[in-house]
Amino acid sequence: MQQFKQTDSAALLEQVFAQAVPNQRGLDAWQALLRAHATLMRQLATDLVEEVGLTLGDFDVLAQLAHAGGELRMSELAAQAYSSRSGMTRRIDRLVDEGLVSRANTDADGRGVVVGLTDTGLARLAQAAPAHVRRVSDLFVDKLSDQELATVASALGKVALDCTFG
Repeated sequence: MQQFKQTDSAALLEQVFAQAVPNQRGLDAWQALLRAHATLMRQLATDLVEEVGLTLGDFDVLAQLAHAGGELRMSELAAQAYSSRSGMTRRIDRLVDEGLVSRANTDADGRGVVVGLTDTGLARLAQAAPAHVRRVSDLFVDKLSDQELATVASALGKVALDCTFG
């Protein structure tokens, strides 16, 4: 098996990218999006744990439930939180143990599971949300003009819509 020098592998990767996406602006935008997303999510996750002792994934589950009026089927929750069903099951098991959510079977055969936000979970979300939103503002919103925010929202909305229904 041939081993490439580091410079050869970088050139090969650039060539593959250039063939797939010949528009350099497109590649630059994609790489900037990946870097920004990774950096922001890492910082938001760290800040949330340090400030309120809640992981970003747990915060997302509590927020998804609150947005849905307090409860969701497990399958819907997993899809909205971008989690596998098994990963969501483990997270929900832990959140049930902490008293932040409840879980109940809904179907006669016991296969349908509904996850509900408890009063304790809602209180924890209310505690965490201001700190989280403040950091989102500090790290992202405040860095962009209103026009840039509108452009980002529009562009990423188009991408999300196309990926969802395209």
